[in-house]
Amino acid sequence: MGDETAARGSIGQLDTGPLNAITDVAGVRVGHATVIEDSPIVVRSGVTVVHPLDVGYWEQNVFAGFHRYNGFGEVSGVQWLDESGVLTSPICLTSTYSLGMVRDTLFAHFLEKAGRGRSQIAVVAETNDFFLSDAPRQPLGPKHVLQAMDTATTGPVAEGNVGGGTGDVAYLFKGGIGTASKVAETRSGSFTVGVLVQSNHGQRDDLCIDGVPVGRELGAARVPYPLLGSDDPYVVMPEHLAKRAAEAQPEGSIIIVVATDAPLLPVQCRRLAQRAVAGLGRIGGIGNNGSGDFVICFSTGNRFAPEPAEPVSNVRMVPNQHFSPLFQATIEATESAILNSLLGAETMTGRNGNTAYALTASAIREVMEAYGREAPFLNG
Repeated sequence: MGDETAARGSIGQLDTGPLNAITDVAGVRVGHATVIEDSPIVVRSGVTVVHPLDVGYWEQNVFAGFHRYNGFGEVSGVQWLDESGVLTSPICLTSTYSLGMVRDTLFAHFLEKAGRGRSQIAVVAETNDFFLSDAPRQPLGPKHVLQAMDTATTGPVAEGNVGGGTGDVAYLFKGGIGTASKVAETRSGSFTVGVLVQSNHGQRDDLCIDGVPVGRELGAARVPYPLLGSDDPYVVMPEHLAKRAAEAQPEGSIIIVVATDAPLLPVQCRRLAQRAVAGLGRIGGIGNNGSGDFVICFSTGNRFAPEPAEPVSNVRMVPNQHFSPLFQATIEATESAILNSLLGAETMTGRNGNTAYALTASAIREVMEAYGREAPFLNG
C-alpha cells in the first residue's frame, strides 16, 4: 500500500476504539481470502468472514437484527435471522456469483464441526465485482471460504482491495472493504460499536465527505472515471465519453456489518441496523434502484448455546432510554468505514483492461481546502 492510500479516517464527534475497526468489539474476528489472477481467467475477487465471537460459531450464538434499505441483491439466511433474532453462523461477504458456493461450504463446515444432529442457516451477502473480475465463470471455490474462515483474527483489519471487496467500485472510485469503530458513552455504561463494509455502490457526484461534496469536485479530469478497456464498448478519453462510461456502470451495492458489545435484544439490534443507513446517507449513499443496501447488526453482550439444556437466564439489555449514543456511534462508524474502504483501496486493472482509480487522501484534502476546511478526520 502506497503512502497516498495509507491514511485512514474517523468522521464525527465520538472517540474511536484503539484500532478504529470492528475488531475493537472484543472477540470479533475478521478473515479474508483474496484472489488476484490473470490466467486462465481474470479474477479480482474473494471472501471476507466476520466471526462474532472468540469461539466457534457452532458453540455459541448471539442476538442479531437485519435491515434492508434497498433490495437489489441477495443475503442468504436473513429470513431466519429476522424471524428468530439469532445469528447462527459467521457473516460471509463475497461476489454475487459465489454466494451459493459460500453458503454450501459453510453448511458443510458446520456439519463437520457440530455433527449431523444439528442444523444451521448461513448468512452470506454479495456485491457484484463483474467490472474487474470474470465473476460469471465462478472462479472462487470452497478453499477460499475455508481460508477466510481459518485465518480470521482479532487485531487490525486489512482494507480496500481484499477479500470480498477485491474487485469492487464505489462512487466510481476503487472501493472494497473498510472498517471503523466508535465508543458510545451511555447511562448504562461505555460500549463500542464497530462497523465493517463492503462498498460497491454510488455515483461520483453523490460522494460527500464530512459535509463537503468531494465527489462532485473530483470529476474525470482530476480522478478518471472507471476506464473501460479496448475490448469493451466504450473508449474513455474525452470528458463526454468518460461521463458516458461512468453512467453505464451498475449502481452497485453495499453490505454493512455492525457489531457492538452493548447487551441488546434482537429488536434493538434491528434498530441499530436501521441507523447505519443514516451513516450511509451522510457520505452520499442514496439507495439507488439498482443497489443492494443491506445491514446486519449483532450484539456480543448476550451469548448462549445453540441448544440450551434449560431456559436461558440472565439475558441483559440496554434500556431504550439510553440508546441515543449507540445510534450516534453506529452512524459515525458507518460513515467512517465507508471512507476507509475508499482510502484503503488502490487503483486496479482487471477484466478486459477495465480500470478503477483510487481516491487518495491528498485529493480529499485538496477539495476540503478549496472549501476553507481542514481534514482532521484523516490520519496519515
